[in-house]
Amino acid sequence: MAELLNYTDIQGESSGSLAGRSAILMHGMFGSLSNLASLGRALAAQGCRVVAADMPNHGESPHSSVMNYASMAADIIALADHLELANPFLVGHSMGGKTAMQAALSYPQRFAGIAVLDISPVAYEPRHDPVIAGLTELAGALQNGSVNNRTEASSLLEAFVPDTMTRAFLLKNLYRNSAGEWCLKLNLEALSANYYSELATAVSGEPYLGPALLLKGESSAYIQSKHQPLIDQLLPNAQLQVVDGAGHWLHAEQPVVVEAAVVEFICRHSGI
Repeated sequence: MAELLNYTDIQGESSGSLAGRSAILMHGMFGSLSNLASLGRALAAQGCRVVAADMPNHGESPHSSVMNYASMAADIIALADHLELANPFLVGHSMGGKTAMQAALSYPQRFAGIAVLDISPVAYEPRHDPVIAGLTELAGALQNGSVNNRTEASSLLEAFVPDTMTRAFLLKNLYRNSAGEWCLKLNLEALSANYYSELATAVSGEPYLGPALLLKGESSAYIQSKHQPLIDQLLPNAQLQVVDGAGHWLHAEQPVVVEAAVVEFICRHSGI
Protein backbone atom coordinates (compact mmCIF):
# COMPACT_ATOMS: atom_id res chain seq x y z
CA MET A 1 0.00 0.00 0.00
CA ALA A 2 1.30 3.44 -0.92
CA GLU A 3 2.21 5.82 1.88
CA LEU A 4 -0.46 8.29 2.91
CA LEU A 5 -0.09 11.96 2.14
CA ASN A 6 0.99 14.16 5.03
CA TYR A 7 -2.00 16.05 6.40
CA THR A 8 -3.46 18.15 9.19
CA ASP A 9 -6.94 17.41 10.54
CA ILE A 10 -8.91 20.19 12.22
CA GLN A 11 -12.25 19.42 13.82
CA GLY A 12 -14.73 22.22 13.21
CA GLU A 13 -16.67 24.14 15.84
CA SER A 14 -19.52 21.90 16.97
CA SER A 15 -22.08 24.71 16.83
CA GLY A 16 -21.17 25.98 13.35
CA SER A 17 -23.45 25.97 10.32
CA LEU A 18 -21.21 23.36 8.62
CA ALA A 19 -21.09 20.95 11.56
CA GLY A 20 -21.00 17.39 10.25
CA ARG A 21 -19.48 18.36 6.91
CA SER A 22 -15.85 17.81 5.91
CA ALA A 23 -13.49 19.22 3.29
CA ILE A 24 -10.10 18.21 1.91
CA LEU A 25 -7.87 21.15 0.91
CA MET A 26 -5.22 20.76 -1.79
CA HIS A 27 -2.53 23.31 -2.63
CA GLY A 28 -0.91 24.11 -5.96
CA MET A 29 2.42 23.24 -7.52
CA PHE A 30 5.51 24.21 -5.46
CA GLY A 31 3.29 24.80 -2.40
CA SER A 32 2.37 23.02 0.83
CA LEU A 33 -0.65 22.48 3.05
CA SER A 34 -0.04 25.78 4.85
CA ASN A 35 -0.96 27.72 1.68
CA LEU A 36 -4.71 27.34 2.29
CA ALA A 37 -4.51 27.72 6.08
CA SER A 38 -6.66 30.86 6.22
CA LEU A 39 -9.39 29.22 4.15
CA GLY A 40 -9.19 26.15 6.37
CA ARG A 41 -9.65 28.26 9.51
CA ALA A 42 -12.68 29.98 7.96
CA LEU A 43 -14.29 26.61 7.19
CA ALA A 44 -13.46 25.18 10.62
CA ALA A 45 -14.98 28.25 12.30
CA GLN A 46 -18.25 27.33 10.59
CA GLY A 47 -18.10 23.77 11.91
CA CYS A 48 -16.51 22.02 8.93
CA ARG A 49 -13.91 19.32 9.57
CA VAL A 50 -10.89 20.45 7.54
CA VAL A 51 -8.18 18.12 6.26
CA ALA A 52 -5.31 19.90 4.52
CA ALA A 53 -2.94 17.70 2.53
CA ASP A 54 0.62 18.11 1.34
CA MET A 55 0.42 16.96 -2.26
CA PRO A 56 2.84 14.22 -3.45
CA ASN A 57 6.46 15.40 -3.77
CA HIS A 58 5.61 18.50 -1.72
CA GLY A 59 5.94 19.42 1.94
CA GLU A 60 6.20 16.42 4.22
CA SER A 61 4.41 14.01 1.85
CA PRO A 62 6.13 10.98 0.30
CA HIS A 63 8.31 11.39 -2.77
CA SER A 64 7.50 9.38 -5.88
CA SER A 65 8.65 9.31 -9.49
CA VAL A 66 5.00 8.82 -10.52
CA MET A 67 3.02 12.07 -10.47
CA ASN A 68 -0.10 12.65 -12.52
CA TYR A 69 -3.68 13.68 -11.86
CA ALA A 70 -4.98 10.10 -11.74
CA SER A 71 -2.36 9.08 -9.15
CA MET A 72 -2.98 12.19 -7.06
CA ALA A 73 -6.75 11.59 -7.18
CA ALA A 74 -6.09 8.06 -5.89
CA ASP A 75 -3.95 9.54 -3.10
CA ILE A 76 -6.90 11.72 -2.06
CA ILE A 77 -9.22 8.70 -2.05
CA ALA A 78 -6.73 6.82 0.16
CA LEU A 79 -6.60 9.75 2.56
CA ALA A 80 -10.41 10.01 2.69
CA ASP A 81 -10.64 6.26 3.35
CA HIS A 82 -8.01 6.42 6.08
CA LEU A 83 -9.88 9.23 7.84
CA GLU A 84 -13.28 7.64 7.16
CA LEU A 85 -14.57 10.84 5.56
CA ALA A 86 -18.07 10.40 4.18
CA ASN A 87 -18.67 12.50 1.06
CA PRO A 88 -16.22 15.32 1.78
CA PHE A 89 -16.04 18.44 -0.34
CA LEU A 90 -12.81 18.96 -2.26
CA VAL A 91 -11.21 22.41 -2.37
CA GLY A 92 -8.11 22.91 -4.49
CA HIS A 93 -5.98 25.71 -5.88
CA SER A 94 -4.21 25.41 -9.26
CA MET A 95 -2.68 21.90 -9.42
CA GLY A 96 -4.76 21.02 -6.36
CA GLY A 97 -7.87 22.25 -8.15
CA LYS A 98 -7.09 20.09 -11.15
CA THR A 99 -6.62 17.14 -8.81
CA ALA A 100 -10.04 17.90 -7.30
CA MET A 101 -11.59 17.84 -10.78
CA GLN A 102 -9.90 14.53 -11.67
CA ALA A 103 -10.93 12.97 -8.35
CA ALA A 104 -14.56 14.00 -8.94
CA LEU A 105 -14.47 12.70 -12.52
CA SER A 106 -12.92 9.38 -11.47
CA TYR A 107 -14.82 8.82 -8.20
CA PRO A 108 -18.02 10.87 -8.56
CA GLN A 109 -19.94 9.13 -5.77
CA ARG A 110 -17.24 9.87 -3.19
CA PHE A 111 -17.53 13.65 -3.01
CA ALA A 112 -20.29 16.10 -2.12
CA GLY A 113 -18.90 18.78 -4.42
CA ILE A 114 -15.74 20.54 -5.54
CA ALA A 115 -14.50 24.12 -5.23
CA VAL A 116 -11.73 24.91 -7.70
CA LEU A 117 -9.53 27.98 -7.31
CA ASP A 118 -8.26 29.50 -10.56
CA ILE A 119 -7.66 26.54 -12.83
CA SER A 120 -9.47 24.96 -15.79
CA PRO A 121 -9.62 21.27 -16.75
CA VAL A 122 -7.68 22.04 -19.97
CA ALA A 123 -4.10 21.38 -21.06
CA TYR A 124 -1.83 24.39 -20.65
CA GLU A 125 1.26 25.58 -22.42
CA PRO A 126 4.06 25.01 -19.88
CA ARG A 127 4.62 28.26 -18.00
CA HIS A 128 6.78 27.25 -15.05
CA ASP A 129 10.08 26.76 -16.87
CA PRO A 130 11.76 29.77 -15.16
CA VAL A 131 10.62 28.55 -11.74
CA ILE A 132 11.92 25.04 -12.33
CA ALA A 133 15.19 26.41 -13.69
CA GLY A 134 15.58 28.73 -10.70
CA LEU A 135 14.81 26.05 -8.15
CA THR A 136 17.20 23.65 -9.89
CA GLU A 137 19.93 26.27 -9.70
CA LEU A 138 19.09 26.90 -6.04
CA ALA A 139 19.17 23.18 -5.21
CA GLY A 140 22.67 22.94 -6.67
CA ALA A 141 23.83 26.01 -4.75
CA LEU A 142 22.45 24.62 -1.51
CA GLN A 143 24.22 21.33 -2.11
CA ASN A 144 27.60 22.91 -2.81
CA GLY A 145 27.28 25.42 0.03
CA SER A 146 27.35 28.60 -2.04
CA VAL A 147 23.97 29.65 -0.61
CA ASN A 148 23.76 29.70 3.18
CA ASN A 149 20.64 31.67 4.12
CA ARG A 150 17.24 32.84 2.86
CA THR A 151 18.54 36.21 1.68
CA GLU A 152 21.14 34.58 -0.55
CA ALA A 153 18.54 32.09 -1.80
CA SER A 154 16.17 34.91 -2.70
CA SER A 155 18.93 36.78 -4.53
CA LEU A 156 19.75 33.70 -6.60
CA LEU A 157 16.08 33.10 -7.46
CA GLU A 158 15.48 36.72 -8.41
CA ALA A 159 17.20 36.24 -11.78
CA PHE A 160 14.65 33.55 -12.63
CA VAL A 161 11.60 34.75 -10.66
CA PRO A 162 11.56 38.56 -10.42
CA ASP A 163 8.13 38.74 -8.74
CA THR A 164 8.66 39.21 -4.99
CA MET A 165 5.43 37.49 -3.93
CA THR A 166 6.10 34.39 -6.05
CA ARG A 167 9.67 34.21 -4.80
CA ALA A 168 8.53 34.39 -1.15
CA PHE A 169 6.03 31.60 -1.85
CA LEU A 170 8.75 29.39 -3.37
CA LEU A 171 11.14 30.03 -0.51
CA LYS A 172 8.66 28.49 1.95
CA ASN A 173 10.16 25.22 0.67
CA LEU A 174 13.53 26.08 2.21
CA TYR A 175 14.34 24.36 5.50
CA ARG A 176 17.22 23.08 7.60
CA ASN A 177 17.57 19.31 7.88
CA SER A 178 18.63 17.43 11.03
CA ALA A 179 22.26 18.12 10.16
CA GLY A 180 21.60 21.86 9.99
CA GLU A 181 21.97 21.97 6.20
CA TRP A 182 19.67 24.08 4.02
CA CYS A 183 17.49 21.96 1.70
CA LEU A 184 14.33 22.11 -0.38
CA LYS A 185 11.26 20.11 0.66
CA LEU A 186 10.20 19.66 -2.96
CA ASN A 187 11.06 16.57 -4.96
CA LEU A 188 12.29 18.76 -7.76
CA GLU A 189 13.46 15.84 -9.90
CA ALA A 190 9.93 14.34 -10.02
CA LEU A 191 8.27 17.71 -10.65
CA SER A 192 10.63 18.44 -13.54
CA ALA A 193 10.26 14.95 -15.03
CA ASN A 194 6.44 15.01 -14.93
CA TYR A 195 5.69 18.65 -15.62
CA TYR A 196 5.42 18.57 -19.42
CA SER A 197 4.04 15.05 -19.82
CA GLU A 198 1.59 15.01 -16.90
CA LEU A 199 1.06 18.17 -14.87
CA ALA A 200 0.34 20.51 -17.80
CA THR A 201 -2.19 18.10 -19.33
CA ALA A 202 -5.99 18.13 -19.24
CA VAL A 203 -8.08 16.05 -16.87
CA SER A 204 -10.55 13.55 -18.31
CA GLY A 205 -13.43 11.23 -17.55
CA GLU A 206 -17.19 10.99 -17.63
CA PRO A 207 -18.96 14.24 -16.66
CA TYR A 208 -19.16 14.98 -12.94
CA LEU A 209 -22.80 15.82 -12.25
CA GLY A 210 -22.29 17.05 -8.71
CA PRO A 211 -21.99 20.70 -7.69
CA ALA A 212 -18.84 22.58 -8.66
CA LEU A 213 -17.63 26.09 -7.99
CA LEU A 214 -14.90 27.65 -10.13
CA LEU A 215 -13.36 30.82 -8.70
CA LYS A 216 -11.39 32.89 -11.20
CA GLY A 217 -8.97 35.67 -10.28
CA GLU A 218 -10.03 38.73 -12.29
CA SER A 219 -6.57 39.36 -13.78
CA SER A 220 -5.58 35.69 -14.10
CA ALA A 221 -5.45 33.90 -17.46
CA TYR A 222 -5.85 30.41 -16.02
CA ILE A 223 -9.61 30.35 -16.68
CA GLN A 224 -10.60 31.76 -20.09
CA SER A 225 -13.78 31.89 -22.15
CA LYS A 226 -12.24 29.45 -24.65
CA HIS A 227 -12.11 26.86 -21.85
CA GLN A 228 -15.88 26.99 -21.34
CA PRO A 229 -16.78 24.13 -23.74
CA LEU A 230 -14.61 21.63 -21.83
CA ILE A 231 -15.83 22.98 -18.49
CA ASP A 232 -19.43 22.52 -19.65
CA GLN A 233 -18.66 19.02 -20.88
CA LEU A 234 -16.90 17.75 -17.77
CA LEU A 235 -18.59 19.87 -15.08
CA PRO A 236 -22.08 20.63 -16.42
CA ASN A 237 -23.29 22.00 -13.07
CA ALA A 238 -20.31 24.28 -12.51
CA GLN A 239 -20.82 27.83 -11.31
CA LEU A 240 -18.16 30.39 -12.28
CA GLN A 241 -17.45 33.35 -10.02
CA VAL A 242 -14.90 36.07 -10.77
CA VAL A 243 -12.97 37.47 -7.80
CA ASP A 244 -12.28 41.15 -8.43
CA GLY A 245 -8.88 42.58 -7.60
CA ALA A 246 -7.15 39.21 -7.67
CA GLY A 247 -4.89 37.17 -9.90
CA HIS A 248 -3.86 33.53 -9.63
CA TRP A 249 -3.18 33.85 -5.88
CA LEU A 250 -6.80 34.86 -5.22
CA HIS A 251 -7.00 33.14 -1.83
CA ALA A 252 -4.08 35.29 -0.63
CA GLU A 253 -5.05 38.50 -2.45
CA GLN A 254 -8.78 38.48 -1.59
CA PRO A 255 -9.10 36.00 1.29
CA VAL A 256 -12.37 37.35 2.69
CA VAL A 257 -14.14 37.08 -0.68
CA VAL A 258 -12.75 33.61 -1.46
CA GLU A 259 -13.49 32.24 2.01
CA ALA A 260 -17.06 33.58 1.93
CA ALA A 261 -17.64 32.06 -1.52
CA VAL A 262 -16.39 28.61 -0.50
CA VAL A 263 -18.30 28.63 2.80
CA GLU A 264 -21.50 29.68 0.99
CA PHE A 265 -20.98 26.99 -1.66
CA ILE A 266 -20.60 24.22 0.91
CA CYS A 267 -23.57 25.51 2.92
CA ARG A 268 -25.78 25.63 -0.18
CA HIS A 269 -24.92 22.08 -1.18
CA SER A 270 -25.19 20.62 2.31
CA GLY A 271 -28.92 21.25 2.60
CA ILE A 272 -28.25 24.11 5.03
